[in-house]
Amino acid sequence: MTPTPAPTPAPGRRTPLARLRGPATFLALLAAALLLLPHLLEPFRLNLLTQYLCYSIVALGIALAWGRGGMLTLGHGVYFGLGAYAMAIHLTLAATAADPLTRGRLPQFMTWSGLTELPWFWQALTHPAAALTTALLLPAALATLLGWSVFRQRVRGAYFALLNQALAAAFVILLIGQQHLTGGSNGLTDFPVFAGHSLYTPTAQTTLYTLTVLTLAATYLLLRHLTRSRYGRLLIAIRDGEDRVRYLGYDPTWAKTLAYALSATTAGAAGALFVPVMGIISPTLIGVVPSIMMVLAVAIGGRHSLAGAAAGALIMNTAQTAFSETFTAGWTYLQGALFVIVIALAPHGLAGLAHTARTALRRPRTPAQETATAGSTP
Repeated sequence: MTPTPAPTPAPGRRTPLARLRGPATFLALLAAALLLLPHLLEPFRLNLLTQYLCYSIVALGIALAWGRGGMLTLGHGVYFGLGAYAMAIHLTLAATAADPLTRGRLPQFMTWSGLTELPWFWQALTHPAAALTTALLLPAALATLLGWSVFRQRVRGAYFALLNQALAAAFVILLIGQQHLTGGSNGLTDFPVFAGHSLYTPTAQTTLYTLTVLTLAATYLLLRHLTRSRYGRLLIAIRDGEDRVRYLGYDPTWAKTLAYALSATTAGAAGALFVPVMGIISPTLIGVVPSIMMVLAVAIGGRHSLAGAAAGALIMNTAQTAFSETFTAGWTYLQGALFVIVIALAPHGLAGLAHTARTALRRPRTPAQETATAGSTP
Protein backbone atom coordinates (compact mmCIF):
# COMPACT_ATOMS: atom_id res chain seq x y z
CA MET A 1 0.00 0.00 0.00
CA THR A 2 1.19 3.48 -0.83
CA PRO A 3 1.45 5.67 2.31
CA THR A 4 -0.93 8.60 2.39
CA PRO A 5 1.02 11.88 2.18
CA ALA A 6 0.62 14.37 4.99
CA PRO A 7 -1.91 17.11 4.21
CA THR A 8 -0.37 20.37 3.11
CA PRO A 9 -1.83 23.65 4.37
CA ALA A 10 -3.78 25.66 1.84
CA PRO A 11 -1.88 28.54 0.26
CA GLY A 12 -2.15 31.69 2.38
CA ARG A 13 -3.27 29.75 5.48
CA ARG A 14 -0.88 29.66 8.42
CA THR A 15 -0.21 26.48 10.33
CA PRO A 16 -0.88 26.36 14.11
CA LEU A 17 2.86 26.43 14.74
CA ALA A 18 3.27 29.53 12.60
CA ARG A 19 0.40 31.23 14.43
CA LEU A 20 2.06 30.57 17.78
CA ARG A 21 5.48 31.79 16.67
CA GLY A 22 4.60 35.48 16.98
CA PRO A 23 3.07 35.33 20.51
CA ALA A 24 5.91 33.11 21.70
CA THR A 25 8.51 35.57 20.42
CA PHE A 26 6.66 38.47 22.04
CA LEU A 27 6.45 36.73 25.41
CA ALA A 28 10.11 35.70 25.25
CA LEU A 29 11.22 39.27 24.55
CA LEU A 30 8.96 40.62 27.29
CA ALA A 31 10.29 38.10 29.82
CA ALA A 32 13.89 38.89 28.89
CA ALA A 33 13.26 42.61 29.19
CA LEU A 34 11.59 42.33 32.58
CA LEU A 35 13.59 39.54 34.21
CA LEU A 36 17.07 39.61 32.69
CA LEU A 37 18.05 43.12 31.61
CA PRO A 38 17.56 44.83 35.01
CA HIS A 39 20.13 42.40 36.45
CA LEU A 40 22.53 42.47 33.48
CA LEU A 41 22.76 46.24 32.97
CA GLU A 42 24.26 48.74 35.35
CA PRO A 43 21.91 51.54 36.53
CA PHE A 44 23.26 54.11 34.07
CA ARG A 45 22.76 51.82 31.06
CA LEU A 46 19.35 50.73 32.32
CA ASN A 47 18.33 54.39 32.54
CA LEU A 48 19.50 54.96 28.96
CA LEU A 49 17.55 51.92 27.78
CA THR A 50 14.43 53.26 29.48
CA GLN A 51 14.81 56.54 27.57
CA TYR A 52 15.17 54.63 24.30
CA LEU A 53 12.04 52.61 25.04
CA CYS A 54 10.11 55.86 25.55
CA TYR A 55 11.04 56.80 21.99
CA SER A 56 9.94 53.33 20.87
CA ILE A 57 6.47 54.10 22.23
CA VAL A 58 6.42 57.27 20.11
CA ALA A 59 7.56 55.21 17.11
CA LEU A 60 4.57 52.87 17.47
CA GLY A 61 2.19 55.81 17.14
CA ILE A 62 4.05 57.21 14.14
CA ALA A 63 3.94 53.78 12.48
CA LEU A 64 0.16 53.77 12.89
CA ALA A 65 -0.33 57.26 11.45
CA TRP A 66 2.35 57.15 8.77
CA GLY A 67 2.77 53.48 7.94
CA ARG A 68 -0.93 52.58 7.99
CA GLY A 69 -2.66 55.91 7.35
CA GLY A 70 -0.11 57.57 5.07
CA MET A 71 0.13 60.69 7.29
CA LEU A 72 3.74 61.86 7.47
CA THR A 73 3.93 63.43 10.93
CA LEU A 74 6.96 65.69 11.24
CA GLY A 75 5.72 67.38 14.41
CA HIS A 76 5.22 64.60 16.93
CA GLY A 77 7.55 66.40 19.29
CA VAL A 78 4.58 68.64 20.12
CA TYR A 79 2.53 65.78 21.55
CA PHE A 80 5.57 64.26 23.22
CA GLY A 81 6.24 67.67 24.76
CA LEU A 82 2.68 68.17 25.96
CA GLY A 83 2.79 64.90 27.89
CA ALA A 84 6.28 65.66 29.16
CA TYR A 85 5.48 69.17 30.36
CA ALA A 86 2.26 68.00 32.06
CA MET A 87 4.28 65.51 34.09
CA ALA A 88 7.17 67.96 34.62
CA ILE A 89 4.81 70.59 36.04
CA HIS A 90 3.48 68.10 38.57
CA LEU A 91 6.99 66.96 39.52
CA THR A 92 8.12 70.58 39.89
CA LEU A 93 5.23 71.26 42.25
CA ALA A 94 6.11 68.13 44.24
CA ALA A 95 9.74 69.23 44.44
CA THR A 96 8.71 72.73 45.53
CA ALA A 97 6.52 71.32 48.28
CA ALA A 98 9.37 69.11 49.54
CA ASP A 99 12.01 71.85 49.39
CA PRO A 100 12.53 73.58 52.77
CA LEU A 101 13.73 76.75 51.01
CA THR A 102 10.50 77.30 49.04
CA ARG A 103 8.16 75.72 51.64
CA GLY A 104 5.52 74.90 49.05
CA ARG A 105 5.42 78.36 47.49
CA LEU A 106 6.12 79.22 43.86
CA PRO A 107 8.98 77.54 41.95
CA GLN A 108 12.12 79.64 41.94
CA PHE A 109 11.99 80.58 38.25
CA MET A 110 8.47 81.98 38.74
CA THR A 111 9.63 84.03 41.70
CA TRP A 112 12.54 85.38 39.67
CA SER A 113 10.10 86.28 36.87
CA GLY A 114 7.94 88.34 39.25
CA LEU A 115 4.94 86.03 39.63
CA THR A 116 3.12 86.12 42.94
CA GLU A 117 0.47 83.46 42.31
CA LEU A 118 0.59 79.98 40.84
CA PRO A 119 -0.99 79.87 37.33
CA TRP A 120 -4.31 78.08 37.09
CA PHE A 121 -3.12 75.28 34.84
CA TRP A 122 -0.27 74.56 37.26
CA GLN A 123 -2.78 74.29 40.09
CA ALA A 124 -4.78 71.75 38.05
CA LEU A 125 -1.76 69.42 37.86
CA THR A 126 -1.09 69.18 41.58
CA HIS A 127 -2.31 65.56 41.82
CA PRO A 128 -0.43 62.76 39.99
CA ALA A 129 -3.65 61.40 38.47
CA ALA A 130 -4.44 64.81 37.00
CA ALA A 131 -0.97 65.00 35.45
CA LEU A 132 -1.23 61.53 33.91
CA THR A 133 -4.72 62.21 32.58
CA THR A 134 -3.62 65.52 31.07
CA ALA A 135 -0.57 63.88 29.49
CA LEU A 136 -2.89 61.52 27.62
CA LEU A 137 -5.97 63.65 26.89
CA LEU A 138 -4.35 66.97 25.97
CA PRO A 139 -2.33 65.57 23.03
CA ALA A 140 -5.36 63.55 21.92
CA ALA A 141 -7.62 66.63 22.02
CA LEU A 142 -5.16 68.81 20.09
CA ALA A 143 -4.55 66.11 17.48
CA THR A 144 -8.31 65.54 17.08
CA LEU A 145 -8.95 69.24 16.57
CA LEU A 146 -6.07 69.65 14.14
CA GLY A 147 -6.78 66.41 12.28
CA TRP A 148 -10.48 67.05 11.83
CA SER A 149 -9.84 70.62 10.66
CA VAL A 150 -7.17 69.56 8.17
CA PHE A 151 -8.45 66.23 6.86
CA ARG A 152 -11.94 67.54 6.12
CA GLN A 153 -10.23 70.04 3.80
CA ARG A 154 -8.44 67.09 2.14
CA VAL A 155 -4.99 68.36 3.10
CA ARG A 156 -2.51 65.50 2.83
CA GLY A 157 0.95 64.53 1.67
CA ALA A 158 3.72 67.10 1.88
CA TYR A 159 1.30 69.86 2.90
CA PHE A 160 0.26 67.94 6.00
CA ALA A 161 3.91 67.19 6.84
CA LEU A 162 4.86 70.87 6.56
CA LEU A 163 1.89 71.85 8.71
CA ASN A 164 3.08 69.49 11.43
CA GLN A 165 6.59 70.86 11.18
CA ALA A 166 5.31 74.42 11.50
CA LEU A 167 3.30 73.39 14.56
CA ALA A 168 6.44 72.02 16.22
CA ALA A 169 8.36 75.22 15.49
CA ALA A 170 5.54 77.39 16.85
CA PHE A 171 5.26 75.26 19.97
CA VAL A 172 8.95 75.70 20.75
CA ILE A 173 8.70 79.48 20.26
CA LEU A 174 5.73 79.54 22.64
CA LEU A 175 7.59 77.60 25.32
CA ILE A 176 10.66 79.81 25.10
CA GLY A 177 8.64 83.02 25.04
CA GLN A 178 6.60 82.14 28.13
CA GLN A 179 9.59 81.79 30.42
CA HIS A 180 7.64 82.76 33.54
CA LEU A 181 5.26 79.84 32.93
CA THR A 182 7.40 77.14 31.32
CA GLY A 183 10.98 77.85 32.37
CA GLY A 184 11.86 79.16 28.91
CA SER A 185 14.79 77.66 27.04
CA ASN A 186 16.08 76.04 30.24
CA GLY A 187 12.92 74.01 30.62
CA LEU A 188 11.99 72.22 33.84
CA THR A 189 14.40 70.02 35.76
CA ASP A 190 15.34 68.60 39.17
CA PHE A 191 12.54 66.16 40.00
CA PRO A 192 13.45 64.34 43.24
CA VAL A 193 10.09 62.80 44.16
CA PHE A 194 6.95 61.36 42.58
CA ALA A 195 3.88 60.41 44.63
CA GLY A 196 5.98 60.72 47.79
CA HIS A 197 8.75 58.38 46.61
CA SER A 198 12.30 59.35 45.74
CA LEU A 199 13.26 59.06 42.06
CA TYR A 200 16.98 58.84 42.79
CA THR A 201 17.04 55.33 44.24
CA PRO A 202 17.94 52.23 42.17
CA THR A 203 14.55 50.75 43.02
CA ALA A 204 12.78 53.76 41.53
CA GLN A 205 14.82 53.50 38.33
CA THR A 206 14.01 49.81 38.00
CA THR A 207 10.33 50.54 38.62
CA LEU A 208 10.33 53.21 35.92
CA TYR A 209 12.00 50.78 33.53
CA THR A 210 9.42 48.09 34.26
CA LEU A 211 6.55 50.56 33.81
CA THR A 212 8.00 51.71 30.49
CA VAL A 213 8.39 48.15 29.21
CA LEU A 214 4.82 47.27 30.18
CA THR A 215 3.50 50.46 28.56
CA LEU A 216 5.40 49.66 25.36
CA ALA A 217 4.06 46.10 25.34
CA ALA A 218 0.46 47.21 25.99
CA THR A 219 0.67 49.91 23.31
CA TYR A 220 2.06 47.41 20.81
CA LEU A 221 -0.70 44.88 21.50
CA LEU A 222 -3.43 47.52 21.27
CA LEU A 223 -2.18 48.99 17.99
CA ARG A 224 -1.50 45.53 16.56
CA HIS A 225 -5.08 44.50 17.26
CA LEU A 226 -6.29 47.75 15.74
CA THR A 227 -4.26 47.38 12.56
CA ARG A 228 -5.54 43.83 12.02
CA SER A 229 -9.17 44.88 12.37
CA ARG A 230 -11.52 46.22 9.70
CA TYR A 231 -10.51 49.71 10.73
CA GLY A 232 -6.87 48.86 10.04
CA ARG A 233 -7.76 47.62 6.56
CA LEU A 234 -9.72 50.81 5.97
CA LEU A 235 -6.66 52.87 6.94
CA ILE A 236 -4.55 51.00 4.39
CA ALA A 237 -7.19 51.58 1.73
CA ILE A 238 -7.18 55.31 2.55
CA ARG A 239 -3.40 55.38 2.39
CA ASP A 240 -3.27 53.67 -1.00
CA GLY A 241 -6.26 55.41 -2.61
CA GLU A 242 -8.15 58.00 -0.59
CA ASP A 243 -10.20 59.19 -3.56
CA ARG A 244 -11.33 55.65 -4.31
CA VAL A 245 -12.40 55.22 -0.69
CA ARG A 246 -14.49 58.38 -0.94
CA TYR A 247 -16.03 57.08 -4.15
CA LEU A 248 -17.07 53.89 -2.33
CA GLY A 249 -18.99 55.94 0.24
CA TYR A 250 -16.54 56.10 3.15
CA ASP A 251 -15.50 59.36 4.79
CA PRO A 252 -11.72 59.19 5.44
CA THR A 253 -11.81 62.27 7.71
CA TRP A 254 -12.70 60.56 10.97
CA ALA A 255 -10.70 57.42 10.19
CA LYS A 256 -7.54 59.47 9.69
CA THR A 257 -8.35 61.72 12.65
CA LEU A 258 -8.71 58.72 14.96
CA ALA A 259 -5.36 57.29 13.86
CA TYR A 260 -3.69 60.67 14.27
CA ALA A 261 -5.22 61.16 17.73
CA LEU A 262 -4.12 57.69 18.88
CA SER A 263 -0.64 58.41 17.59
CA ALA A 264 -0.57 61.67 19.57
CA THR A 265 -1.81 59.88 22.69
CA THR A 266 1.03 57.36 22.56
CA ALA A 267 3.50 60.25 22.19
CA GLY A 268 1.98 61.98 25.23
CA ALA A 269 2.28 58.80 27.30
CA ALA A 270 5.90 58.44 26.24
CA GLY A 271 6.61 62.04 27.21
CA ALA A 272 5.08 61.52 30.65
CA LEU A 273 7.34 58.50 31.20
CA PHE A 274 10.40 60.24 29.76
CA VAL A 275 10.47 63.12 32.25
CA PRO A 276 11.05 61.18 35.51
CA VAL A 277 13.53 58.95 33.67
CA MET A 278 15.54 61.76 32.05
CA GLY A 279 15.10 64.27 34.86
CA ILE A 280 14.65 67.25 32.52
CA ILE A 281 12.45 68.52 29.70
CA SER A 282 13.29 71.51 27.55
CA PRO A 283 12.32 72.91 24.12
CA THR A 284 15.47 71.44 22.57
CA LEU A 285 14.11 67.93 23.19
CA ILE A 286 10.76 68.44 21.45
CA GLY A 287 11.41 70.83 18.55
CA VAL A 288 11.60 70.34 14.81
CA VAL A 289 14.85 68.37 14.78
CA PRO A 290 13.78 65.84 17.47
CA SER A 291 10.47 65.41 15.63
CA ILE A 292 12.30 64.59 12.40
CA MET A 293 14.57 62.18 14.26
CA MET A 294 11.50 60.33 15.54
CA VAL A 295 10.30 59.86 11.96
CA LEU A 296 13.76 58.79 10.78
CA ALA A 297 13.85 56.12 13.49
CA VAL A 298 10.56 54.72 12.16
CA ALA A 299 11.92 54.81 8.60
CA ILE A 300 14.99 52.86 9.68
CA GLY A 301 12.96 50.20 11.43
CA GLY A 302 10.18 50.05 8.83
CA ARG A 303 7.08 52.20 8.90
CA HIS A 304 4.80 49.37 7.79
CA SER A 305 5.70 47.24 10.83
CA LEU A 306 4.91 48.14 14.43
CA ALA A 307 7.67 45.91 15.77
CA GLY A 308 10.08 47.29 13.18
CA ALA A 309 9.27 50.89 14.12
CA ALA A 310 9.85 50.22 17.82
CA ALA A 311 13.10 48.40 17.05
CA GLY A 312 14.18 51.23 14.77
CA ALA A 313 13.89 53.78 17.58
CA LEU A 314 15.85 51.49 19.88
CA ILE A 315 18.56 50.87 17.28
CA MET A 316 18.93 54.50 16.25
CA ASN A 317 19.25 55.84 19.80
CA THR A 318 21.63 53.05 20.80
CA ALA A 319 23.78 53.76 17.76
CA GLN A 320 23.74 57.47 18.51
CA THR A 321 25.00 56.84 22.05
CA ALA A 322 27.64 54.36 20.88
CA PHE A 323 28.90 56.67 18.13
CA SER A 324 29.04 59.69 20.45
CA GLU A 325 30.97 57.75 23.09
CA THR A 326 33.45 56.20 20.65
CA PHE A 327 33.89 58.98 18.10
CA THR A 328 33.33 62.23 19.97
CA ALA A 329 34.47 64.42 17.05
CA GLY A 330 32.61 62.89 14.12
CA TRP A 331 29.79 60.75 15.44
CA THR A 332 27.18 62.78 13.55
CA TYR A 333 28.78 61.69 10.25
CA LEU A 334 28.52 58.06 11.30
CA GLN A 335 24.90 58.56 12.23
CA GLY A 336 24.21 60.11 8.83
CA ALA A 337 26.00 57.21 7.15
CA LEU A 338 23.73 54.81 9.06
CA PHE A 339 20.66 56.59 7.67
CA VAL A 340 21.99 56.53 4.11
CA ILE A 341 22.99 52.86 4.23
CA VAL A 342 19.67 51.68 5.65
CA ILE A 343 17.53 53.77 3.27
CA ALA A 344 19.66 52.78 0.25
CA LEU A 345 19.80 49.05 0.98
CA ALA A 346 16.42 48.69 2.69
CA PRO A 347 13.91 51.31 1.48
CA HIS A 348 11.19 49.59 3.54
CA GLY A 349 13.35 49.59 6.65
CA LEU A 350 14.97 46.76 8.52
CA ALA A 351 11.59 45.08 8.99
CA GLY A 352 11.09 45.04 5.22
CA LEU A 353 14.54 43.53 4.75
CA ALA A 354 13.78 40.84 7.30
CA HIS A 355 10.43 40.10 5.63
CA THR A 356 12.13 39.72 2.24
CA ALA A 357 14.66 37.31 3.71
CA ARG A 358 11.96 35.21 5.37
CA THR A 359 9.92 35.10 2.17
CA ALA A 360 12.94 33.93 0.19
CA LEU A 361 13.67 31.17 2.69
CA ARG A 362 10.06 29.94 2.79
CA ARG A 363 9.44 30.11 -0.95
CA PRO A 364 8.70 26.59 -2.28
CA ARG A 365 11.12 25.28 -4.85
CA THR A 366 9.91 24.46 -8.36
CA PRO A 367 10.53 21.06 -9.99
CA ALA A 368 13.08 22.67 -12.30
CA GLN A 369 15.02 23.98 -9.30
CA GLU A 370 14.87 20.57 -7.63
CA THR A 371 16.22 18.91 -10.82
CA ALA A 372 19.01 21.45 -11.15
CA THR A 373 19.98 20.96 -7.51
CA ALA A 374 19.97 17.17 -7.87
CA GLY A 375 22.12 17.34 -11.01
CA SER A 376 24.68 19.56 -9.33
CA THR A 377 25.06 17.36 -6.26
CA PRO A 378 28.33 15.37 -6.39
